[in-house]
Amino acid sequence: MSVASNLRQVSFITGVEAEDLVGVLLENELGMTPSTHTDMATGRSTVSVYAELPKEQVADLRRRLKDSWDAAHEEAPHLGEAVVRIRKVRPLDWAESWKRHFRPLEIGSSLLIKPTWSRRRPHSGQAVLQLDPGLSFGTGQHATTHFCLTQVVGLRRPEGQSLLDLGCGSGILALAGALLGYDPVEAWDFDPEAVRIAAENATLNGLGARVRPAVKDVTQLPLVPDERFDVVCANLMHDLLIAERVRISARVAEKGHLVLAGILTSQFTAVSSAYLGLGWELEESATGGEWTSGCFRRTATTKVSSNRRSARPGA
Repeated sequence: MSVASNLRQVSFITGVEAEDLVGVLLENELGMTPSTHTDMATGRSTVSVYAELPKEQVADLRRRLKDSWDAAHEEAPHLGEAVVRIRKVRPLDWAESWKRHFRPLEIGSSLLIKPTWSRRRPHSGQAVLQLDPGLSFGTGQHATTHFCLTQVVGLRRPEGQSLLDLGCGSGILALAGALLGYDPVEAWDFDPEAVRIAAENATLNGLGARVRPAVKDVTQLPLVPDERFDVVCANLMHDLLIAERVRISARVAEKGHLVLAGILTSQFTAVSSAYLGLGWELEESATGGEWTSGCFRRTATTKVSSNRRSARPGA
């Protein structure tokens, strides 16, 4: 069946205070960055993604989203209630929604992220990353992705560095890194559709030869890696960050940095403690809405598996 016949709006209807939480639940389930519409008269927000979804999968998706909300709501009961709504829409509704909600985004003076239809011009010396909406997408608007982008910008060095984007989604972090001079750059995701979209975005930005997204599951990565990276970004669910901390840590080069995101503020202490227990040092953290992200620095006592080679220029 065609995309048009199966295109659906998958939404949470909730209070403004729960927008960030339900947005990440949708992104974790469907691999897409949501858009948000707030009714100022009622104070209710509709947080949505647009997905190709056959009719026979609707009930199961509704159940999974409700279960995810119930589990998250137990940790943040002050956020009120949320209702799941799934409805069939025309493709035009989806495309126009992205045009309304995906606005150009600047990360300092170094990076401009914009949709292809935007006429926004970069400042002098500002790298430009163009993205088209896809059924798997990330735009940098969410607090967790925004934190990762600021770290990719802030951690770059004149001598050059390597970058790994774990759970790359649209490829936004890897592509931003490549435009900013990171080399080599790797982008991995367990979802083939996300990898396909990331590869299309790489081609769109003239980076197809430098960034080649690959299907890889962090839970299946070898404990002893073939290569390590100066900066590793892992914007993943908190339980996965904790369970796979050894595999993730092993991919950071000596004196490298590890950026962790996708973490509810109520979960951040547990995630941070898990990595501090391996000898990592928390260098910077930031909270946006219900989410807290952190940048960790490798220390001499960090406990990780040994590596075979380092993915660093000249190594």
